[in-house]
Amino acid sequence: MYSNFDWIKLTQESPVLMALIAFSVVTFGFIMERAYYYWTRRGNPDQIGKEVLQRMRRGEVKEAMWTCEHAGHPAAAALQVVVGSPVERAEDLDERRVVTLSEQKLMLERNLNVLGTMAVTAPLVGLLGTVWGIMRAFHDMALVGSAAPTVVAGGIAEALITTAVGLLVAVPSLIAYNHFVRRMNVMLTIAENQARALRTALNERNTPDDRGGVRKREEPISRSLRAAAEPVEAR
Repeated sequence: MYSNFDWIKLTQESPVLMALIAFSVVTFGFIMERAYYYWTRRGNPDQIGKEVLQRMRRGEVKEAMWTCEHAGHPAAAALQVVVGSPVERAEDLDERRVVTLSEQKLMLERNLNVLGTMAVTAPLVGLLGTVWGIMRAFHDMALVGSAAPTVVAGGIAEALITTAVGLLVAVPSLIAYNHFVRRMNVMLTIAENQARALRTALNERNTPDDRGGVRKREEPISRSLRAAAEPVEAR
């Protein structure tokens, strides 16, 4: 169908098509970059949370910190705040958790604005190419003084091709943007839930236990965390 069509000539003569080709390179480059980054941040947050909780219950604070530091999922960073924070006030711990989750969000949503911008801009640029091609067709008609198909074919082809290329750039951009935003929100929600679950599980050791009329209270977890963190801070 397009075997005799001169694509190189059309690209050279159409600045709109050249811009769309540049958009496509940028778009697919950022899609590949974000896909690879999210692949490196994969992990099983339930398994990470379970392992950290088990180590904390055995008093292995340093080992629990090591588990959090070597896990890629954002839940590991949120769990690390709970494990390594020596503060006793719940408000301070919540503030540290919010800051950590905000930092994780900044890393997860990096370059997503480019994909969102391309999803909106590419169809508009394609529409500009449509207008440009129609104007070129009328210009050729005015120069030749004829409306023969061979005269207006170049402009009409440019109009249709730029529209199609604009859509081909916008659709993958929109799909990738929505996918990564959804994945980011799920990962951050899971991270926050894991941190809250770990904090709740650790606090259960501080609640009174009535067995046979004897009430027992274990040492607060936060104090043990402070004692374990002091040698690390000293180094």
